[in-house]
Amino acid sequence: MPKKILVIEDEASIRDVLRAFLEDAGYTVFAAGDGPEGVSRFRETAPDLVLLDLMLPGLDGFSVCKLLRRESTVPIVMLTALDDEDNQVKGFDALADDYITKPFSMPVVIKRIQAVLRRTAPEPEEVIRYKGLVLDAGRFSVQVDGQTVPLTTREFEILQLLLAHQGRVFTRDNLLDRIWGLDYVGDPKIVNTHIKNIRKKLGASYIETIRGVGYKIEKEDR
Repeated sequence: MPKKILVIEDEASIRDVLRAFLEDAGYTVFAAGDGPEGVSRFRETAPDLVLLDLMLPGLDGFSVCKLLRRESTVPIVMLTALDDEDNQVKGFDALADDYITKPFSMPVVIKRIQAVLRRTAPEPEEVIRYKGLVLDAGRFSVQVDGQTVPLTTREFEILQLLLAHQGRVFTRDNLLDRIWGLDYVGDPKIVNTHIKNIRKKLGASYIETIRGVGYKIEKEDR
């Protein structure tokens, strides 16, 4: 399922640009134009992350952040033209997860969102069982039908990620960011090579290719 992002921003032009770029990046976007509406929309939509402007009518961003923190640990990224140190400290004191000053680059905003979501994601299960396969993160081992299958570190990380999010499609860029990191500048086709190697070792039935989109492991029926 796409991650849901709530944008709380009173300037319609900025709100529209954020919505367009975030939707292009694959997120589901909800929006609010002032503080009280933002709190209401938060409760209605249960987003995975909030982009929160500080200079809001009705209820400022610091107050909104404190209200949301009483109800949830959802990641909050503050957006503001107030770039002085005192306001940044105040934002972090309100338990925001990140702070981006205006004017900002949309590709940078997307990368910062990805980093925050990755940083705040729950830890994967230590042991995952799936259709005869057992992945044990603590022992760094994978078995298929009781037989140990040797994987490289990257192969193991890809498999663990896909197993931990069964049913979710990961694009090649998703996998590059999650496994190789935001600073990776090599050939993106390295993902294809690793998927091919995993299939050779485990069998072709585990990882499904969604043509033109990416890869997933189908959710197992319980």
